[in-house]
Amino acid sequence: MVFAAKVNFVFISPHFPPNWAQFAIALREAGANVLGITDTTFEQLSPQLRGALNDHYRVDNLGDYDQQVRALGYFISRHGRIDRLDSLNEHWLQLEAALRTDFNIFGINGRQIEHIKRKSLMKRRFINAGLSVARGRVYRHTKAVRAFAAEVGFPIVAKPDIGVGAAATYKIADAAELESFLSALPAVPYIFEEFISGQIVTYDGMTDRRGRVVHESSMTYGDGVMEIVNSGGDIFYYLTREIAPDLRELGQQVVRAFDVRERPFHFEFFRTSEGVLMPLEVNMRPPGGLSIDMFNYAHDLDFAREWASLVVHDRVESPSVRPFNCLYVGRRYHRRYQLSDDEARSAFASLIVHHESISDVFSGALGDHGYLLRSPQLEPLLAAAQAMIAIAD
Repeated sequence: MVFAAKVNFVFISPHFPPNWAQFAIALREAGANVLGITDTTFEQLSPQLRGALNDHYRVDNLGDYDQQVRALGYFISRHGRIDRLDSLNEHWLQLEAALRTDFNIFGINGRQIEHIKRKSLMKRRFINAGLSVARGRVYRHTKAVRAFAAEVGFPIVAKPDIGVGAAATYKIADAAELESFLSALPAVPYIFEEFISGQIVTYDGMTDRRGRVVHESSMTYGDGVMEIVNSGGDIFYYLTREIAPDLRELGQQVVRAFDVRERPFHFEFFRTSEGVLMPLEVNMRPPGGLSIDMFNYAHDLDFAREWASLVVHDRVESPSVRPFNCLYVGRRYHRRYQLSDDEARSAFASLIVHHESISDVFSGALGDHGYLLRSPQLEPLLAAAQAMIAIAD
């Protein structure tokens, strides 16, 4: 269905991360009534974001459910029924689900959220869908963790059952490291898994209201995010023009298994050295950092505008084609590279389409300064990435 009247869209935290303002702007341009909830004053928002919001409500704490309820009550009294509510941000998924449930708003609700947020329940749904996964589960007793490690062998991986990205995720190499970890085991539930040696690849995109994939992309990581965060190393990853047929098939199988409707998604898989794909986790939001910009440069489209058109008009404007490969490479200020920043920008000027400083919130995973490069051919991008992160002798 297409909405007969203006869509009342409540956008939680449209000001952070800063580039998320593009989604609010796109909604307004698509004809939605954009109602923003922030923890800053209206005057502190960027001029572009202020211009995109039809109404605004400030809370002291974006995570406080009662304050969010009051914000929705305020908007309903002024604008009527709320049609959609989102932040497109992992941090607020559970809060959003609770609000959608209590206010009868379309989208992921309280019954669905646990299988999306808890890695252990994701794994169960993968298994129920007939997919092969890394062995593992949540263990609450140290004796059981030791028995699991003895069963699968080292290394093993420990990560919060509910967590964002690779935060607080560890590769445990041997029994001594395991004992050290267990001696200060965090209070939150941890899932322990066998370590899978392979490359991380993604299946990304968005679905329409009926759950059909209307845009799709795939990214490949040079190194795992967990390793980058824990080692402080450099990162590069790239979006390819072609999507491997087995990845597309498996990605769409996951879309069906999780009943993804009218949402951007970001699914991560391991591809083992034998070429086998294994699902790692699902994320019901766009990938972070400059990944949206990578979509735009690779597809020659505006991903935020496509999403807004989908929400408001139940259609996308552009076909899902990729005339370019696009690569992200992050560099760190404290490292001494063979090429200075100026030298790197000069050497690869024909490939670099964008670069910017990365917020401290994300620099642990993405580096301090990020570069986007694109080309119809992948090989020049990979060669440029290696040159840009080569360390001086």
